[in-house]
Amino acid sequence: MALHNRISRKELKLLAQQDKTPRTTISFYQYTPVDDPKSCRDSWYRSLEPLKVFGRIYIAHEGVNAQISVPDHAMENFISFLYGEPGFNGTRLNKAIDDNQQSFYVLDIKVRNKIVADGIEDAGFNMQNKGRYVNAEKFNELAKDPSTILVDMRNHYEFEVGHFSNAIEVPSDTFRDQLPMAVDMLKENKEQNIIMYCTGGIRCEKASAWMLHNGFKNVFHLEGGIINYVRESGEKNLENKFIGKNFVFDERLGERITNDILAHCHTCGQACDTHVNCANSGCHLLFIQCEECKTKLQGCCSTACAEIISLPEEIQKEQRKGIDKGRNVFNKSRDRIQRLKPGAGNKQ
Repeated sequence: MALHNRISRKELKLLAQQDKTPRTTISFYQYTPVDDPKSCRDSWYRSLEPLKVFGRIYIAHEGVNAQISVPDHAMENFISFLYGEPGFNGTRLNKAIDDNQQSFYVLDIKVRNKIVADGIEDAGFNMQNKGRYVNAEKFNELAKDPSTILVDMRNHYEFEVGHFSNAIEVPSDTFRDQLPMAVDMLKENKEQNIIMYCTGGIRCEKASAWMLHNGFKNVFHLEGGIINYVRESGEKNLENKFIGKNFVFDERLGERITNDILAHCHTCGQACDTHVNCANSGCHLLFIQCEECKTKLQGCCSTACAEIISLPEEIQKEQRKGIDKGRNVFNKSRDRIQRLKPGAGNKQ
C-alpha cells in the first residue's frame, strides 16, 4: 500500500466535491509522548486511508495535532482506532460548528518537530505544568470579573473576524512570536486571573504552560477552545460571549458564530469578514474581500494580480519560478502592541 497520495490534488478536490457521502469535520490534539513519530505516521496512514479520512495530521515526539473530515459511516471505526492508540483514549473530539462537508479533500500526515511551532528552546520548559482548564460555564463566570484578562492566542487575521468580548489581541502572524509578546504585554499583571484561548485548545494549552514558566500565578485555558465553548454554551443554554466568525484552517476558512461583522474588506473597506486566497497562484495572499471586489478583481487582491491571471498559464508558471511566498497574509496592523495592553482601550 502506498503511504502517500498518487492522484493530483486538483483531481482529488474535484472528486471530493462530487462525492455526496455525509461527512463530519473534526479537530483534536493530544500532548502525549510519541517515541517514533515516523513509525506512528505510517501506522496512522495505513489505518485512516482505507476509511477515506481526509485532512491534515501532524505527529511529533510531543504528540499529535489533527484537523480531519470523517465519513459518517466510518466514524465509529475511526474513534475505535484513535482511542485504541497509546495515550489517546478519551481524546476530546471537537466537531465543526458550521460544517459544509467540504473542509478537506486529501489525507496528509506529516512528521514535525513540534505539533504546534512554538520557538521554545528553554530546556526547563515543561508542558506538564500547564494552566487550569475552564469549561464554558467557568469561563463566563471568570469573565464577569473586570480584573480577569482574556488573551486571544490566535493569529491577528483570526482575531480580526471574531473574538470574545473584551479579549486582548496579541497581534502576530505566528504562535512562536506571540508567546514572548504575551509575556511582555502582561508582565505587570502576573497576579491577576488570565484566561488563554484559541480555536481548539492546542495553542492556549501550551501558552498557559509558558506563562506559568515565566512567573504568572493564576493562568487558565479554555477547554476545547472556541469550538467546544460555542457547542457547550449552546447545549447548556449559557450566554455566548464569542462574537463574529471563528477562523478555521481548512477549505471553509471560517465558521459563523454570530451575525456580527467585525472586519472590513481589505480592498474597499466595507463591512465584510470573508477570507479568501488571491487567485494568482504566484501571490496566494490570504485576505478579506467582499463579493463586489471579488468580482471586479476576478478573485485577486490587486489589479496587478488580476492582470497576471489573464496571461497564458505557461507565462504564469515562468513568473512564479523561484518565488517563496512564505506566510503570505494581509496584515495592516504590525505596530499595535503598546495600545493593546490591558487597560489601553482595546475592548469591544
